[in-house]
Amino acid sequence: MNLSYWEIKSWLTNVDFTIIGSGIVGLNCAISLSRKYPKAKILILEKGMMPQGASTKNAGFACFGSLSELIDDLGTHSEAEVIELVEKRWEGLQLLREMLGDKTIGFKAFGGYELFAETENDLFETCLSQKEHINSLLHPIFKAEVFETRPNSFHFENIKDTYSFNAFEGQIDTGKLMEALLLKTASAGVKILNDCRVKSFAEDNAGVHVHTEHFDFKTKKLLIATNGFAQHFNISEVKPARAQVLITKPIENLSIKGTFHLEKGYYYFRNIDNRILLGGGRHLDFKTEETTAFGETEIIQNKLETLLKTVILPKQNFEIDHRWSGIMGVGNQKKAIVKQMSNNVFCGVRLGGMGIAIGSLIGKELAELT
Repeated sequence: MNLSYWEIKSWLTNVDFTIIGSGIVGLNCAISLSRKYPKAKILILEKGMMPQGASTKNAGFACFGSLSELIDDLGTHSEAEVIELVEKRWEGLQLLREMLGDKTIGFKAFGGYELFAETENDLFETCLSQKEHINSLLHPIFKAEVFETRPNSFHFENIKDTYSFNAFEGQIDTGKLMEALLLKTASAGVKILNDCRVKSFAEDNAGVHVHTEHFDFKTKKLLIATNGFAQHFNISEVKPARAQVLITKPIENLSIKGTFHLEKGYYYFRNIDNRILLGGGRHLDFKTEETTAFGETEIIQNKLETLLKTVILPKQNFEIDHRWSGIMGVGNQKKAIVKQMSNNVFCGVRLGGMGIAIGSLIGKELAELT
């Protein structure tokens, strides 16, 4: 790219902080840095025209884990670790809502439901038997009983007659959320360059040399907030996880309201604009879905449509309006990685599918490392 003197001077000279990724983590990191260092020059580099990864492609769940997910987590994490995970997710959600406002992000407190297939007898019984224990673990955070049981009031089919219900879960409008974050970031004086992929970087005592597809420049500090694409920067603890999603055309008199989880959260759906948004299914083909390539597969899309026909909308006509995918960052542990990688390079990654819940907090913690 043939840059002008003005472009080099205004955007790429005397850069104090450069953030890779303009998703929820990157934008919140930039906002926090601008407050901590009011005179600093802060630049965000985003490889897509819009934020890539999952920040603009998620389902808009303001959640912190269904009952079966938290029980499953206790098999690989200690009780203290699970409590800490939920506490951080809840803290992150409150931070996001307080910073932008519920109306701005389209937050709706319809609650969250977990459905159990008719054949999931063991999982259903385990959740019922462990419900009080999970509630006792979470009581110090919420000061209330989080999970309760409710009857199948939405008349879904081929599921148990009883749901697990969580009144603390909500939903947001992902587009409104990201628009608001981008506006807040711009108003803080942060510069964002889109369609600018970072190919590599090299560090010396004075800072970091950044090599992009279009130009090279130098920054004092580099902060990586790419989550699902973290392996590109040699962060081996994070694996990409593609999440496929579809949405129906508007459905007349749609009565379903809330966020809903199936099969330990591997499927999830919600109402939005009189439509049903449904996603998930990567457990059908983990290896194929461990990719940074956007796209849809027949096996997962067919299963999502089957769920619509047999469980969610069994007695209603519907049409699929649109399909897409997002790239999450997961790992062997669900705790996010926020660390200093070297003298002038930092990262905030591995959000484990909970980017809405913890993204704001991880961005803030990433900025605090500097």
